[in-house]
Amino acid sequence: MSPNVGGGGDRPPVRVVLADDHPMFRFGLRSALSGADSIEVLGEAPDGERLIALVERTQPDVVLTDLAMPGVDGAAATRRIRARWPGVRVLVLTMHEDDEAVFGALRAGAHGYLVKGAERDEIVRAVLAVATGDAVYGAAVARRIMAFFTGAQKDFSAQVFPDLTPREREVLDLMAAGCRNHEIARRLVLSEKTVRNHISTVLTKLQVPDRAAAIVKGRDAGLGREHGSGH
Repeated sequence: MSPNVGGGGDRPPVRVVLADDHPMFRFGLRSALSGADSIEVLGEAPDGERLIALVERTQPDVVLTDLAMPGVDGAAATRRIRARWPGVRVLVLTMHEDDEAVFGALRAGAHGYLVKGAERDEIVRAVLAVATGDAVYGAAVARRIMAFFTGAQKDFSAQVFPDLTPREREVLDLMAAGCRNHEIARRLVLSEKTVRNHISTVLTKLQVPDRAAAIVKGRDAGLGREHGSGH
C-alpha cells in the first residue's frame, strides 16, 4: 500500500509526536511514519512528562504513545494532554492488550489503541484516521471492548482487583459512584465505622495514598456506573 494512503491534494500533513521509552523503537517508528507524505513527525519523547512538554511546545494533531513508561505513564499523560489540549488526538501503540491497560487508556481519553506488531500501513492509517476524528482499535482490542459492554464489567473488576473481597469491591464501586461514607453505609447496611475500615483496607490493597486515587482506579476499571451519586 502506498505511504500516501489517506493523504493527497493540498491538505497539510498530519503533525505527530511520538512517545516510547525504547530509543530503537522510537527510531523505527519515526522512520516508518516519516516515509508517509501525509504525516510530519515533529518530535519524540522517552516518557510522559517530556511528552506533555513536547505537546505544549509543538501543538501536534496526533500523539502516538506507549503506555508503560517511567515516571508519568502513557495513560496519565493522555489524561493530562486531553484536559489541557482537547483538540489533540491520542493513539496508543503498546505491547499491553490486557483489559486494565485498554480501558485505562480509553477512559483517559485515547482515541485509538493498537498493539505493537501492527503493520506499518496499519499504523499510518490509524494516525490519519484519528486525526480526522475517527476511533481506531485493533481487532483484539475491539473484541475486548465488545465483551466489556455486553455484560462483562463485573468479571473485569474482579480480575483487575483480585486482592479485594466482594464486599471491598462493593465499597469501591460505591466510592467510584461518588457516594460518601454515610451513603455507602446506608446502601450496604453497614455501620460507618465498618465502611471506614473497608476503605482503609481498599487503599492499602490498591497501594494508593488516598480516597481520590482509589476512585480514579475504580472508575478506570468501570466501577461506579450502575449507581446514582450519593450527593
